[in-house]
Amino acid sequence: MSSIPFLTEIREWPDERISIVTGRLQHKTPLIHCITNSVVTNFTANVLLAIGASPAMVVTPEEAADFARIADALLINVGTVTTFTAGVMRSAAHAAQQASTPWVLDPVAAGALAFRTGVVGELLACKPSIIRGNASEIMALAGRGEGGRGVDSLASSDHAVASAVSLARSSGAVVALSGEVDYVTDGEELFAVRGGSEIMTRVTGTGCALGAVMAAFLPIAETPLLAASAASLLFAEAGRVAAEHSSGCGSFAVSFLDTLDAITSRVPPVDG
Repeated sequence: MSSIPFLTEIREWPDERISIVTGRLQHKTPLIHCITNSVVTNFTANVLLAIGASPAMVVTPEEAADFARIADALLINVGTVTTFTAGVMRSAAHAAQQASTPWVLDPVAAGALAFRTGVVGELLACKPSIIRGNASEIMALAGRGEGGRGVDSLASSDHAVASAVSLARSSGAVVALSGEVDYVTDGEELFAVRGGSEIMTRVTGTGCALGAVMAAFLPIAETPLLAASAASLLFAEAGRVAAEHSSGCGSFAVSFLDTLDAITSRVPPVDG
């Protein structure tokens, strides 16, 4: 097996396979259990609603495990993890693994701080379907770096491709590496997604919401690789269009939601 798989470019929206998966999203309205960064909860919920999914922010210890079993998919984002929420995350991840609920792990700032890095290590043992992170986070989890500066990556996505492939092979998860170019790999295939806009890095919640959209595609795509690629391509196209119709960070956030709604609404619903 080669160290880095053959690269397949996904160049523009719509890719035929992505359109079919997006059509299923419109038909099935998957229920997504989100345990996420408290800073981005509202934006994440609105993004899921805009694409036709149903968000549920269930974070009570008495309910999280039960809900993870009945949800169509789960997102765990450790951005504002605490001792309390770490227990909720562990419980939900274990329940998802037991119930075969597909789930996404967003290891925010993993490698930079010991507590959250330890929590992420425990969550990885519950076999997420997709790991979504920036270059520093992915390199840290692959044992090739020490994390970034808080949520900010100190490396480009191009420099972390080998780490993403290594992490995918060791964890069994699809790794979605975010950056100026997004890379998605299952350790054997590798996709690159170009697009989006620089302004997305200056609007809180865009990266975190991408993890939620990946979760929304998980129950309706044939593979986690296709789910992560579909979400990345949809986000890149929405970011590109929204940037053309906004005058700054504030108007971009509104335009981004409108654009996600418009793009997905134009895709005919697909049953099956």
